[in-house]
Amino acid sequence: MIAESDILATLLGSVALLLWGVRMVRTGMTRAFGGTLRQVLAASSQNRLTAFGSGVAVTGLVQSSTATALLLASFAGRGLVALPVALAVMLGADVGTALAAQVLSFDIKWIWALLAFAGFILFQAAGTERPKATGRIMIGLALMLLALTLIGGVGKTLRENWLFAMVLSALAGHAIVAVVFGAFITWLAHSSLSMFLFVMSLASSGVLPTSLALALVVGANIGGGFAPFAALTGSAPVARQVPLGNLLMKIAGGLLVLPFLGIAEQLLTHVQADPGRITINFHTAFNIALAILFLPLVNIVATAARRILPEVVEAETDAGRPRHLDPNVIAEPSEALACAMRETLVMGDQVSSMLRQALVVIEGNDNKLAKELEKRDDTVDALHEAIKLYLVQVSKSEMSEEESRRYAEILTFTTNLEHIGDIIDKNLMELAQKKIKSKVNFSPEGLAEIRKFHGRVVDNMRLAFNVFATRDVNLARRLLAEKTVMRTAELDAAENHFARLRDGRADSIETSAIHLDIIRDLKRINGHLTSVAYPILEATGELAASRLRPLAKEAEETEPAAAIGAGIVAPGK
Repeated sequence: MIAESDILATLLGSVALLLWGVRMVRTGMTRAFGGTLRQVLAASSQNRLTAFGSGVAVTGLVQSSTATALLLASFAGRGLVALPVALAVMLGADVGTALAAQVLSFDIKWIWALLAFAGFILFQAAGTERPKATGRIMIGLALMLLALTLIGGVGKTLRENWLFAMVLSALAGHAIVAVVFGAFITWLAHSSLSMFLFVMSLASSGVLPTSLALALVVGANIGGGFAPFAALTGSAPVARQVPLGNLLMKIAGGLLVLPFLGIAEQLLTHVQADPGRITINFHTAFNIALAILFLPLVNIVATAARRILPEVVEAETDAGRPRHLDPNVIAEPSEALACAMRETLVMGDQVSSMLRQALVVIEGNDNKLAKELEKRDDTVDALHEAIKLYLVQVSKSEMSEEESRRYAEILTFTTNLEHIGDIIDKNLMELAQKKIKSKVNFSPEGLAEIRKFHGRVVDNMRLAFNVFATRDVNLARRLLAEKTVMRTAELDAAENHFARLRDGRADSIETSAIHLDIIRDLKRINGHLTSVAYPILEATGELAASRLRPLAKEAEETEPAAAIGAGIVAPGK
């Protein structure tokens, strides 16, 4: 028996273990089978019955109706699933959580050590993501079973604790207060499954009166419905309608069953007399009854959710507001990085438009357009900041080597795009303003050179976006080869310009500094674009160690080795 002085510490530690175990199972399942589970949800969401079944299956495996709710909210927000169908999935998700609690409530706690050992070995030995995630699932289950064992041990001591008895007396006989208390604690924990198992363990130990345990279960169901709704604060109304509809059904079910808790206890006692079994069986029966009652009524619930949270149609979309950075998938790096990539391409479209219009400003002395480009750079800065902060959140989750590499590529490319926006705004537009104020014009040959150079940079920007999106090695080689072409083009443009200066061309003399600076800034932009090719070529071993020519002595030493490698000279000859 646990010493009375250690009750609180042991109880808090046990609850923390239980919560962490649930989290490990959830993250392990989403990392190992997340893509498959999402496909199951999407494919099964055709009618109410298949949607309900997919909700049971997916949530029974993931062990988190909150995770399912957030995923469905993401689907609904993008118009991929209808609200009534999503609510049918959520009814299945609640039953899936109840079934997971049923499995964990059986007397299998003794296998926690075996699961922990096997999970650790698998996690350490695995070389790929799926076996590692499976090991994580096993360790999570072990922690949950160990926590339930510890909570059961604490319960024997709690029965004799005067402080706990006083708290119970305050809740006993006040079912509504107990429901609110259970809902609040579940919302704080963000895990209804953990709350159900915790209440079951205390009831099984004789600490909680059965009637109080049932009231806490009703509260835990409502709190489990409120958690995803609160988590989506700030999301679009159409996304929040999914957890809102589920919460409305749970509140209605709770209000209906609350007056009949005593009758439910008596009926369930005939099935299994153990208080812990009565508690978990009531939870299962509550969610099955909820599904039977509301599955035919999901259209009515959807209408109510839409009226409470009507969709807001924006007259004009803020270009600086990210549209693809889904906060609901941050814990799943592969999907979150895909969202960040899509947003980066949106940012790239803004920068590409700025680059194209920069030439219009320079050629046409368009002051108004120059000021618009300054505002466009603010949009680029806002998107860059949003993507960067989103990636920081994603990096808090454990990532595979490939995901870490992609993370670095996206972060580097967005930074380079932001630098290009600054060059256009701070440098090219400043040169354009200087040309406008000086009331000078380029020579026909000089303007043709700038147009040609600008056109090459625009083409390379398009190629850079394709390299970033596809990570194609051949495209990356082409892009990097353009760096040498641009260096040669810059030298040719400068040589031609100096030739016109030697000929005494007045228009070339007047615009000399502006002309050379524009070419220089366009080349800087091209340098930022070609940088996207380096990590791709480096990962495939396509990059040479150095661009420097070897010294004479080094050349003598390396030439025979190179010849052997090429098969020209046989080793030892």
